[in-house]
Amino acid sequence: MGGIFAAALKSDCVFDLFFGTDYHSHLGTRRAGMAVYGKDGFNRAIHNIENSPFRTKFDSDVKSMHGWMGVGCISDYEPQPLIIRSHHGTYAITTVGRINNINALSDEILKKSGTQFMEMSGGMINATELVAALINERDNLIDGIRYAQDVIDGSMTIMLMTPQGIYLSRDKLGRTPIMIGKKEDGFCASFESFAYLNLGYEDFRRLGPGEIAVMTPDGVTTLSAPGSKMRICAFLWVYYGYPSSSYEGISVEAMRVRCGQLLARRDGMTKHEIDSVAGVPDSGIAHAIGYANESGVPFSRPFIKYTPTWPRSFMPTIQSKRDLIAKMKLIPVHELIEGRRLLLIDDSIVRGTQLRETTEFLYRSGAKEVHVRPACPPILFGCKYINFSRSTSEMELIGRRVIRDAEGENVSREVLEEYADPDSARYRNMLDAICAQLNFTSLNYNRLDDLVTAIGLRKDQVCTYCWDGKE
Repeated sequence: MGGIFAAALKSDCVFDLFFGTDYHSHLGTRRAGMAVYGKDGFNRAIHNIENSPFRTKFDSDVKSMHGWMGVGCISDYEPQPLIIRSHHGTYAITTVGRINNINALSDEILKKSGTQFMEMSGGMINATELVAALINERDNLIDGIRYAQDVIDGSMTIMLMTPQGIYLSRDKLGRTPIMIGKKEDGFCASFESFAYLNLGYEDFRRLGPGEIAVMTPDGVTTLSAPGSKMRICAFLWVYYGYPSSSYEGISVEAMRVRCGQLLARRDGMTKHEIDSVAGVPDSGIAHAIGYANESGVPFSRPFIKYTPTWPRSFMPTIQSKRDLIAKMKLIPVHELIEGRRLLLIDDSIVRGTQLRETTEFLYRSGAKEVHVRPACPPILFGCKYINFSRSTSEMELIGRRVIRDAEGENVSREVLEEYADPDSARYRNMLDAICAQLNFTSLNYNRLDDLVTAIGLRKDQVCTYCWDGKE
């Protein structure tokens, strides 16, 4: 995953670029960068942020960078923005998305043009560099951006800065957003809608799916009209979005509260069966508040996430270490745990490792029962579009491991669809097996139809691939 921000102002934009990009720190943990354009041309800085926050690494750069236009990125993967020199002239480019056919596209480019790519660690090609190479295959930038969007299998949202303006291209099915903010001095473009509010901008508009626009200090002009189809990622509301974010005009925090309310209505647990409702910090809290409000069971915080010296950016790439860090962040409040029957809501269960350890930690702290209610359905398919999970194989997903244990290695699509159906016997058996493996007192997932209702968009406007395998 990753977050991107851009600013085009009549005065120096570096302050806005620095803080606008920093407001995306919850979306990436590995690399960050900023590129600006001003009287001295292009200037860029990229840093590793695995062990320190964005602001710490870029504090000195802000003092030396100057320009009236800029783009910034926080990424889980490739270093960016990149400065590209081509027949289009020099430009800076940053992206967020995923390219499933990256090897096929790079091989085709190498055969046709002899272009060379810089390899990142692990032998991977920088996806943003590949996007630039695709754009450079066409005679002008607009045709190049359209071409890149057409041939990429996956999703790709692009910000490309030239001396004349910043080109903005939302993914062709709108799986990730671009919001435009406006103030007297100019405009900004942002993945997160809240990132510019404290910088003096007001909401101006959002780009539609596949729309291409150019942003200057004087305005935002559409160059390619948006398409009629949208598949924005539903997981943005469930987990990735910051509570103050809004996508397609729908608040993340309000959606999570509605989601918890619908989960409680369907689940039916009462204060006669449980003593309190708790959310796994941070994204599970609003879901839990909604559940508590609807059920009448008190909300409590039986454990607190320690954040002063443990920002999200301090997360190792090795999964076992990430699990340990996640565990170390949670501090128990024993008075709210001992002898209690707890209902615990997390945003999701991916591998199950962290939630199992959280449950064990609650039992060790004196909990009598731990009932678990994930805010979304079982994840059965690896994301093909925005890299929301670090899973390298679908068999890392606990739901798929349980299905494999029950059905064998080769499971048909029809059988998987049955496991995704909350009214089927196979679905119920899967939940029982997950519950036993993770040592929960009971387990019920939120239903997909209730999740979509909580978002408030039509089912065909949101991507639910990770839950039902439907593109």
